[in-house]
Amino acid sequence: MKTALNLQDADSFYEQLLDAHQGLSPEESELLNARLILLLANQVGDAEVLKQCIEAARQGPK
Repeated sequence: MKTALNLQDADSFYEQLLDAHQGLSPEESELLNARLILLLANQVGDAEVLKQCIEAARQGPK
């Protein structure tokens, strides 16, 4: 699992993510997040890496 910043133009991605949630209800936002997680997990494709990511996300920032 990569822990160093590997995202090109992280600020733009974050802005796109915020924009995607504009005008959505809390439930619609949750569904958007769930769909996005599944799409990104499919891009990663490695079950062990995904497991490590889930564990890291549960632990929060270090």
